[in-house]
Amino acid sequence: MDQHVTRERASLFRYLGFSIEGTSIVGHYQLDALEFSERVDFEGIESMERVGVRGLAQLWYTLAGLSYYKAGAARTVDFADLVLGERSRRFIEACYLDGLGEFSFRNSLDLADVRYVGGREPGWVSAVGAHLNSERVLIPFGGGIDSVVSVEVLNPSLERALFIVSPASGRFAPLEATAAATGLPILRATRTLDPKITSRDEQFFQGHVPVSAMYTLLACVAAAASGRGGVVMSNEHSASVDNLIWHGRGINHQWSKSYAAEVALGAAVGESMGQALRVASFLRDRSELWVAKVFSELPSYHGVFRSCNRAFRQIATERSSGWCGECDKCLFIHLMLAPFLPRAALREIFHGEPLANPALRAQLATLVGVGVTHKPFECVGDPDECATALTYVAKLDEWRDVSHLGELAALVLAAPPLSAQLEPHGESRVPAHWLR
Repeated sequence: MDQHVTRERASLFRYLGFSIEGTSIVGHYQLDALEFSERVDFEGIESMERVGVRGLAQLWYTLAGLSYYKAGAARTVDFADLVLGERSRRFIEACYLDGLGEFSFRNSLDLADVRYVGGREPGWVSAVGAHLNSERVLIPFGGGIDSVVSVEVLNPSLERALFIVSPASGRFAPLEATAAATGLPILRATRTLDPKITSRDEQFFQGHVPVSAMYTLLACVAAAASGRGGVVMSNEHSASVDNLIWHGRGINHQWSKSYAAEVALGAAVGESMGQALRVASFLRDRSELWVAKVFSELPSYHGVFRSCNRAFRQIATERSSGWCGECDKCLFIHLMLAPFLPRAALREIFHGEPLANPALRAQLATLVGVGVTHKPFECVGDPDECATALTYVAKLDEWRDVSHLGELAALVLAAPPLSAQLEPHGESRVPAHWLR
């Protein structure tokens, strides 16, 4: 936090209401005296009139409010006239507390004191009469190795389509290239944030929001509106691992990708759609290393995929055209693929060698859990997975000239064998018909 700027918490954040306009959702919010509006425009959907869609749109609108709430971290949240069932309200309040966990930590704000008022219980079951085809599924697609693997391993008898969310500043070129490589049809949503929230006003608090959950709910809206009965997420087992403990609570950068969030979101979706719409992560019981191994066997994607966050910045002029080779995400993906692809092949993919860069030694040490208190606030695997990959790669002849790999591997106290990391572990909510 900038010590030269004094930020005061707001008093009240209020939901002013939302509307469905054709195939768009428009939402309005108020933070003390300041008002915000956001619009999401869908492509590939003919109508939003299907049973249950409005309830899903409201759930998304409620969660999307966090993008504006965070500007002032108000002490009271007023749901006003929103119709929220018990499970939906529980999910939203968890998003405020756990989904804003990293935001709270970085801004030294304990949001456990937030008071929730307003909102009312539904007087009917909106899911009555909802009929969706369980054999038609929508796959939220981010252009990285995880969503690619879901596409390729999912039961091919299902009718599959991709779902992509883009900012108003324009589509992400690497994501589009990777999506094109799948050959699947695409449904889209363009999210136009209120320009006041993207102005980087120094009086606003800044930080991470549970954007993955927001995108999941947009996918649910698109799926239900187009008659699809499944939303296939691509979140691995490690997404549930906390970065650290603060004020007695786990702080997890990837909370909205975690199993706990998946269960809570699924329960909330059920209040609008019953069992007609299934939402689950296809990779939930898999490790990042398992995903990397499968991806290594899909060469048609190796030249187009991108996981570097600098390629996905909201402001188009700030986007990187390739792998930056310096960030934690570039280093992590390089590390995950190194046990399964030749060094020369990796060099061609990344146009460099993050693992061999001595300037990234400290970042690599953090990834594998050597001499640090917590893993980085980034979408990376847990330290055990990283340590397994490092100890394996450090023994390969083609990497022996990179001295810091062996040095760090010697400092790893214990790492599960690679074979163990390639086995399923943990819980999964994947429907049987999604499997081959």
